[in-house]
Amino acid sequence: MLIDSHSHFDAPEFDADRDAALTRARDAGVTRQIVPAVAAAGWDKLRATCMPGSGLHPAYGLHPMYLDEHRDEHLPLLRAWIERERPVAVGECGLDFFVEGLDPQRQAFFFDGQLRLARDFELPVIVHARRAVDAVLAAIRRFGPLRGVVHSFSGSADQAKRLFDHGFLIGLGGPVTYERANRLRTLARELPLECLLLETDAPDQPDSGIRGQRNEPARLPVVRDCIAALRGIAPDALAHATTINAERLFRLSQPVADWR
Repeated sequence: MLIDSHSHFDAPEFDADRDAALTRARDAGVTRQIVPAVAAAGWDKLRATCMPGSGLHPAYGLHPMYLDEHRDEHLPLLRAWIERERPVAVGECGLDFFVEGLDPQRQAFFFDGQLRLARDFELPVIVHARRAVDAVLAAIRRFGPLRGVVHSFSGSADQAKRLFDHGFLIGLGGPVTYERANRLRTLARELPLECLLLETDAPDQPDSGIRGQRNEPARLPVVRDCIAALRGIAPDALAHATTINAERLFRLSQPVADWR
């Protein structure tokens, strides 16, 4: 069994066939998904998508790429939402220094606020860190102790080690399947198993086999098989290790027998 540690399964791209996509995921062995929010306007839909018994586990947060949608009052609203809903994590949150026009100070304001909430509620953090790993590390050190995952990691081996030392795992997905992703594939091969999580980031970041198409959680075995081949281990061994990592980080119970 596999856990997709980062899937935006509430996204509108799945509105037409969400049930079918969920069935395909389960048929592929993906029994649980962590589904992080991106903006306050989507929290209600996310809650409705993650039905009890579905294997879908919500996280609530404010994504840096949606900065124009965030308001100062969304942080106290998020506190109340977390207190009431008891999600498995805070996020998706973080910093993005790649996209132009995203005010770094405003990003830091919302990121710091969410790290504070994660600390207060003793929840893991799902972090977006694009060209911002060092700044994310600095924020984690300020607010620690914390735990979480930096999803779709694209930093260095040294940065990955420092994140792991501070209680953060490394999420890897579709980009690792591209043959030219040399640094990422080296990380997938050499990082300790205990710091790895598997993800799709569906509907984004499709693997090399569906380049340019909508991604979905049923594609997670492609990521598993690629990383297992890079490491020279059995796919089942990688699945077992990363499932345990996700269960521990998000404090997940065993999967239900059938969501239908």
